[in-house]
Amino acid sequence: MGFILAASGSAIGLGNIVFFSANAYRFGGGAFYLPYFIALFLVGIPVMILEFALGHSTRRAFPQSMYLAAGSKGEFLGWWAIFNASFITMYYITILAWVVGMFFGALGNLWKPTVPVPWFEGDLPNPAAFFFGLISSWKTIACVLFVWSVNAWVVRRGARSIEAAVRVFVPLMWVFMLVLLVRGVTLDHGGQGVLFLFTPNVEVMKHPDVWQGAFSQIFFSLSLGFGILTAYASYLPRKSDQVNNAILTSTLNCGFEYIAGVAVFAILFAFAMVPQASTLGMMFFIVPQGISQLPGGSVGVIGFGLMFFLLLFLAGLSSSVSLVEALVSAIVDKFKTSRRKAIIGFSIIGALGSLCFSLPIVIDRGLQGDGTLGFTLLDLFDHWAFSHGLLVVVLLECILVGWVFGIRRLEDHIHATSKFRLGPVYPWLIKVVIPALITALLVFSVRDEFRNGLYGGKLIPEDGAGWLSILPIFAVLFWIGASVVAAAVFTLKGRYEEAGNGK
Repeated sequence: MGFILAASGSAIGLGNIVFFSANAYRFGGGAFYLPYFIALFLVGIPVMILEFALGHSTRRAFPQSMYLAAGSKGEFLGWWAIFNASFITMYYITILAWVVGMFFGALGNLWKPTVPVPWFEGDLPNPAAFFFGLISSWKTIACVLFVWSVNAWVVRRGARSIEAAVRVFVPLMWVFMLVLLVRGVTLDHGGQGVLFLFTPNVEVMKHPDVWQGAFSQIFFSLSLGFGILTAYASYLPRKSDQVNNAILTSTLNCGFEYIAGVAVFAILFAFAMVPQASTLGMMFFIVPQGISQLPGGSVGVIGFGLMFFLLLFLAGLSSSVSLVEALVSAIVDKFKTSRRKAIIGFSIIGALGSLCFSLPIVIDRGLQGDGTLGFTLLDLFDHWAFSHGLLVVVLLECILVGWVFGIRRLEDHIHATSKFRLGPVYPWLIKVVIPALITALLVFSVRDEFRNGLYGGKLIPEDGAGWLSILPIFAVLFWIGASVVAAAVFTLKGRYEEAGNGK
């Protein structure tokens, strides 16, 4: 149960509450569900079974698991996945720091008609005014350090402390979300949002963007390609059923995601609000604006506002903890250093990275882009590390395990403890179907980069300083360079001991 809660806690995060809702609206509500289901059963659950089985069979974190599967090239991929995920960890914790700031704002200032934003050229209503005032303030540094401290404290004892934390976090998330669901569907016109969410639009499903969005949502939502699931599965008893674990984890994750979608859409439609495509906009502007109009007076608004941001924090924390654990576990596995040293080292480096993503330097007073330097860097690195990095990791993972290690060998381990047999289709999913689908998604993505220009050009104000124009190029080069060099160094440095000692 501790493992299921931890794995589902890793999967359930900000992506389930707001990213899913924003993508569902952007891609036509019910039209998003068929591609989403296909992505779940065709890619999501099969890859989750693979990652669980890797960790369970080797008793090691992702880099060493891949080393045992495919040698040094597998280990390199494992470390590259970990360092790619480290970029995501850094900006994810920055977003959580903003959530903490919004939580304190929900005590009063967030619900005022407007809050002055001295640097903004024009009138900006709340809650957008409060948010942009927050991210342009150095106060966010304290929030970043607080969130990193909480993550370090939770992972300090490995599986034991993580399990103890998720036994509290995950049930609370479900309780808070169910309260929001009941409140949303009982509002006038709330049912219209639910109807929109479950009404398919066949015409919209013809667009490749819908399918690309659904597959990206599944990858992020189920924590695929991060190295997290392999690290968690390495702690499991030897007789654990990995097929059952994958099905339970996916069911809990998708069930929470559906409930979150219903709750968010009910609140939005109850107040005739049109959500934006931006996921952060949905989280920090649109939903809080709906909460501010809830009946029940200021006490009710403050109560629901605090609950919403506490829900976001708990959901995000259960995911960020798993991201930190993935790297810490990998370092401990290879270099046999103490867990305490690994946590302190990564926390210091990670906190510095998170502070870069929270730099409150204003570069866009007209808010044509993201407003601050930190937010702009976050947007740029998210595009590459999340939208491209995770796809590349899973593509190469399936190729190496399927063709080099031999998926049949992994199947034998899975079937030794599983009540369900995977069937003859599973090897071909891992070896051919999933790599072909991911390759197609990457080709579409690269084609769009060439057609529309390098991502980030529209984030830079036309009248900005000259150095700002190189930020999009800097982001992609630094992302590739830093992650590749770090992965190469960690692959070449040190040697693994005999595997299978147990954890």
